[in-house]
Amino acid sequence: MSDSLVQELRATIDKLENRLKDVEDRLMGHGSNSTSSQAASTGGAAAMRMILIGPPGAGKGTQAPKIKEKYRCCHLATGDMLRAQVAAKTELGRKAKKIMDEGKLVSDEIMVNMIQNELNNNKECQGGFILDGFPRTVPQAEKLDSMLSAQSKPLKHAIELQIDDELLVARITGRLIHPASGRSYHKIFNPPKKEMTDDMTGEPLIQRSDDNEATLKKRLGTYHDQTGPVTEYYRKTGIWTRIDASKEPGQVWKSILGIIEPSATGSLLSKIGLKA
Repeated sequence: MSDSLVQELRATIDKLENRLKDVEDRLMGHGSNSTSSQAASTGGAAAMRMILIGPPGAGKGTQAPKIKEKYRCCHLATGDMLRAQVAAKTELGRKAKKIMDEGKLVSDEIMVNMIQNELNNNKECQGGFILDGFPRTVPQAEKLDSMLSAQSKPLKHAIELQIDDELLVARITGRLIHPASGRSYHKIFNPPKKEMTDDMTGEPLIQRSDDNEATLKKRLGTYHDQTGPVTEYYRKTGIWTRIDASKEPGQVWKSILGIIEPSATGSLLSKIGLKA
């Protein structure tokens, strides 16, 4: 069987899987309102609950929106969430601003409370959540687990996007960002359809001032020092999985689906004699 035919079959199977999920969701929606509300409030057995780990430029900004769209969950990028709380002048935002104005780091407790606030009040989070940029340390991971356990919403997946530092430097220096959504592009590897323009909104893209080689290498050093213990923490819990993020975005996406839905990814393919 030719490679092109295999790719066509894979694409068709992906569409069928998505349609099946839509049908299941509609059928679930026909149940009693109280049952549906209870499932949403507790996170539900099928709700997405994951953290996406990876250095700057590994592809979190590309993959997280796709996960959000497919599983109808919220994407909590903690940096964006912190800025939004400060801008909205919420109680947590005011506390965080005071700390940042003093040149200090926002406490783990405030960050966890911000996440809890989103889970309780953001309607998108009824379908689950993707955490991006948190936790960065083991104490943060422990506080997060404690909060989620108290809400009966334990994490299901900790997916780490791994990539060689030198390749990351090449990726980052060509990265383009849509500020409002966090969507990322690359001048070479993942260019927008129209130069310097977001595909979804038509708004202009920017290149961050800290996306340069010297700054990036410093950030990567800090990332590795902090994240090594965190990945080891999640290895011990049994929910950690690594993905080779050096592959093109479509292959990385398939790897993520293979982790989230291992049975669904391989079920239809195996029936027609193909590997997932």
